[in-house]
Amino acid sequence: MKNKRNIKLLEPGTRERLLETAAHLFAEKGYASTSVREIVARAGVSKPVLYYYFQSKEGLYYAILKWGAEVQKKIIDDVFESSGTVQDRIIFLYRRIYEEIQAYQGLYKMIHGLIYGPPQGAPVYDFPIYHRQMFNAVKRICFEGLSSGELKKTDADEVAFLVLSLIDFSLNLEMIQPELADPQRPERLLQLAFHGLSRGEKS
Repeated sequence: MKNKRNIKLLEPGTRERLLETAAHLFAEKGYASTSVREIVARAGVSKPVLYYYFQSKEGLYYAILKWGAEVQKKIIDDVFESSGTVQDRIIFLYRRIYEEIQAYQGLYKMIHGLIYGPPQGAPVYDFPIYHRQMFNAVKRICFEGLSSGELKKTDADEVAFLVLSLIDFSLNLEMIQPELADPQRPERLLQLAFHGLSRGEKS
């Protein structure tokens, strides 16, 4: 933007507030139906402030998706820094996902809507990368369990599909039918699944 030097010192958290505000609006109305004017009005800033940080609505959109990727990376990093059994780490993975969804509901709803719904006029993005990253993380946990002898010999891809299917279904159910929401359900389902995978009587 040409007039960067004319912008007054910005309040801390302005960029983050714009990201969260835009994510909520894109989730509610869709990308094409959300205007820059609406975003800045709800965020309590002026258009030049948005352009200062993101150059355009499209730039803001891609910054939100980058933010989502960073949140996911932090979750995965936390899991691999944790200790415990395969079951412990998979349940910890779910808990971290759930915590971040609760913290950034607009971000989750926006990305969820763009993955499973119509494109809403949004710019092209490689949304399957979110699934690939999580799938590979679960496979890595499974491989470590196989290498240590903790898990029975099994297909790591199938385990990853099983784990992520349980988690995704539970999270989607909570979004679509909140009256059926039970944050502990995925943990119970994962425990049931791992009773059939572990060598011992208990995980």
